[in-house]
Amino acid sequence: DEMKYDMCGSASVLGTIQAVAELQLPINVIGVIPSSENLPDGDANKPGDVVTSMSGQTIEILNTDAEGRLLLCDALTYSERFDPDTVIDIATLTGAIIVALGSNATGLMANNQDLADDLLKAGNDSFDRTWQLPLWDDYQKQLDSNFADIANVGGKEAGSVTAACFLSRFTEKFKWAHLDIAGTAWNGGKEKGATGRPVPLLMQYILNRLEG
Repeated sequence: DEMKYDMCGSASVLGTIQAVAELQLPINVIGVIPSSENLPDGDANKPGDVVTSMSGQTIEILNTDAEGRLLLCDALTYSERFDPDTVIDIATLTGAIIVALGSNATGLMANNQDLADDLLKAGNDSFDRTWQLPLWDDYQKQLDSNFADIANVGGKEAGSVTAACFLSRFTEKFKWAHLDIAGTAWNGGKEKGATGRPVPLLMQYILNRLEG
């Protein structure tokens, strides 16, 4: 039943927007939440399908369980209409990030090092910590497809990094960071429930920006 926590990325967007509004912070923040009912039917994705993203790039479906990034990539393209200075996406995107970082740190990847540094600092300031993983071009080739512009998964190696590489293909027009919260969004066992992370990190980042 922990699959319901896959909406924690959306919840953290709502939580951040609510906090900014309640504090009446003088900053323009827009939240974009792509949502879809995830149920099997006759129109469901199948292995081998090729779909066209909002950006026009075609995507080969190699793994139907890598469906969240199909929503996220269109949300990133949709965000272009707001001419944003910075875009931060938040998602419980990969189980691989739990293997890499456990439940202590959120995975961070970015196409701009200054933005990554600001988020790392905000994480340390708020004790809602994040850890940066590489977004090197070396990993991009794992997403090569014989039938489309890009495959939706990159194989067994570096799953969290290749997932971010996939998203990076849709972020050429703005500074962007990706937060993979699959390991930090909720607790299991006797403390079962959502943690609210990374709202403290995001709010600290916003406050730090306002302080200049």
